Amino acid sequence: MIGYVGTGSSFFECIRYCLEDKKELSEEQKQQLFQKDHLQHKDRAEVLFYNKCFGNKYELAKDFKEVAKLSKRVEKPVFHFSLRLAPGEVLSKDKLMEIGQECAKEFGVADNQYICVLHKDTNEQHIHIVANRVGFNGKVASDSNSYRRMAALCRRLEKQYHLQEVLSPRAFLPAKERLLPRQDMRKERLKTDIRQTLEQVGSYQEFEQKMQALGYRLIKSRGISFIDDKKVKTKGSDVGFSLATIEKILRLKNELAIKLIMQEMYETTIRRNMTKYLAITPSQQLLLQTKESVQLEDSPFIPIIKEIGNQLDILLRPEYTSDYLPYEFTEQYITRKRKKEQSKKPKRY
Repeated sequence: MIGYVGTGSSFFECIRYCLEDKKELSEEQKQQLFQKDHLQHKDRAEVLFYNKCFGNKYELAKDFKEVAKLSKRVEKPVFHFSLRLAPGEVLSKDKLMEIGQECAKEFGVADNQYICVLHKDTNEQHIHIVANRVGFNGKVASDSNSYRRMAALCRRLEKQYHLQEVLSPRAFLPAKERLLPRQDMRKERLKTDIRQTLEQVGSYQEFEQKMQALGYRLIKSRGISFIDDKKVKTKGSDVGFSLATIEKILRLKNELAIKLIMQEMYETTIRRNMTKYLAITPSQQLLLQTKESVQLEDSPFIPIIKEIGNQLDILLRPEYTSDYLPYEFTEQYITRKRKKEQSKKPKRY
């Protein structure tokens, strides 16, 4: 199970997204997609239940905003959660409702206004929950440690409902488990596609064309990113293939091609020179062959070819780690937040 948690300031936009079809799809496109993947792109959302609220998107947003006014200090009163099952896993609507209630309880909004919505336009079952962080008593549900709490919730629900276990973000794992290797299949596939493509091409233009043929869109600036057919963007550096690495690989491949041509010319010259001498006896013939072998082994290009080959072998088999740490846990964020809080404190004169 994969969980998401976020906060926001607009109830209407969050509720609209959860209750409506995708804005970018026309009715004709929805029908075409339905025929292609047999998923429900028209009327994709089904409200599983309302908690202390009811109505359409306008009525819900209005009621949520009215309650949010009970707290004057909260800037982002919207809690938005989503919980997605692993491919192939299916739960009944009753179980999904239970999961939605568990999520609300975990984040302290079980007694607040919230809706739980099932989306039917993806292969993986998933629900969305839009909740009011402000309760009817004016108290605000905390959003601190939200990533850690969502990770813990997912692990608990996986065991409770016998679902496929997904590793938590590395930062939230026990110290011993942080050392275990992680595997991201999306990144593994991208890494393989990049490596195999680089082995086939000799220029960046060829590389870009072949990656596009595989379904990727490339964004090149100071670095390089790849957007797959699911519109997921991944930096090349995250899979060991930064723009500098890709350019170095292509440059080394061109150098290697030139050195191989020069080595071939060198060997042709040596053999041509050897044919000038007519071997009269078998011993003389053997002596000439030995001399030729020594000269070929002394080629100045062989060490260079071997060195370039070793470099390419290392560059084409990179390692990467998925030690993703949410921005809210970085030192940069904590420092900025501390400065912001200090700036809000009234000055004493």
